[in-house]
Amino acid sequence: MTREIYTKKGYNIYDVASCLQKALRRGDAKLAGYCALELYHSGFWKYVWKRILTVSAEDCGGIITKEVWALLESFLFINDYSDVMGKGRIFIAKAVLVTARQIKNRDADHLNNLIYDATDKEADTIIKNFDNKGVIEFPQYVFDCHTKTGKARGKTKRDFFIEEFKALENRQKGLFDEYLEE
Repeated sequence: MTREIYTKKGYNIYDVASCLQKALRRGDAKLAGYCALELYHSGFWKYVWKRILTVSAEDCGGIITKEVWALLESFLFINDYSDVMGKGRIFIAKAVLVTARQIKNRDADHLNNLIYDATDKEADTIIKNFDNKGVIEFPQYVFDCHTKTGKARGKTKRDFFIEEFKALENRQKGLFDEYLEE
């Protein structure tokens, strides 16, 4: 069972991370930036970089992962490679922006999952208002088969593949599209 961990504003860390990743996938740089900085200011800077790097590999065309890696290296350099990060937020912001705006396709993730897990049986709202504390309600797409809440709602991997494929912003034709299009 997963231990419950919360950010400074009281969000479940895994919900914020899910929102970060899905907002990047959808090209929503503002929401992704909010989540990235909420994680950073809550002391989870390593988790921010893990999520951005993952999106750069799973969801982005081209060689964007190399640029994200260079931004991570710059972030670490500015902080003298310490475990305590006090500077360099700009590198997180830049990584969010370049990842959110990059052309998207899910070929790497589909190759990894649809081919390898082919026998597996489980194969948007916009934030309109912030309350006075800057707390938001997460869009429903955050709660998929990768979150405790999504699992409780019966979300499956198949739902995930289809919903995330349809949600790609700036999508280009992918090798496995025919398996997900209706």
